[in-house]
Amino acid sequence: MKPAAPHSLLLSSLCLALCCLGGARGSRRSGNHEWKKLIMVHHWPVTVCKDLLPKMKMYWPDVIHPLNHSHFWKHEWEKHGTCAAQVDALNSQKKYFGGSLDLYQGLALNSMLQKLGIKPSINYYQISDIKDALAGIYGVIPKVQCLPPKQGEEVQTIGQIELCFTKELRLRNCTEPGEPGGAGGAGGPGLEVCEDGPAFYPPPQQTAP
Repeated sequence: MKPAAPHSLLLSSLCLALCCLGGARGSRRSGNHEWKKLIMVHHWPVTVCKDLLPKMKMYWPDVIHPLNHSHFWKHEWEKHGTCAAQVDALNSQKKYFGGSLDLYQGLALNSMLQKLGIKPSINYYQISDIKDALAGIYGVIPKVQCLPPKQGEEVQTIGQIELCFTKELRLRNCTEPGEPGGAGGAGGPGLEVCEDGPAFYPPPQQTAP
């Protein structure tokens, strides 16, 4: 089986994407809004989360444009944070990013993957093995998203692993009724739910000194 060539969009680490999926379900009832409250939110000001920036750069980087994270964080807030603001624990920029980082560090996803022997490698992993292993640890079904193979390639590339939460910030299955199953949700450009079968989890690309 031909190895996947390096992608320009490879996500060398599995980063946090806490998003509001309720809005995606609600948008299907565009003629019958059931809004209970209107929340006014600020645009993304980096200064509000200044003390969080070191952790954000480490755990929530823009792996596609690593030299300027601000635009990516602005997108995350405007797309997901403003929706998640309906939850009191996440109703400000600092609460959203700070709370998300706390969740990410508490779950220790990368560490758990390594303990399971799932680490960046030139070898392939079965998507079902990854999902079963994570379900055994967290007790819920994750969503694994991939970049489909490019022309001349035979294997998809793991791009993102999502763990879903209730509004009470408790883990839940990512396959519950109403859950977006395609490239929606927090997926980045070109990402879609992985097909069952082999997948490439690439090691970080080496940069010239």
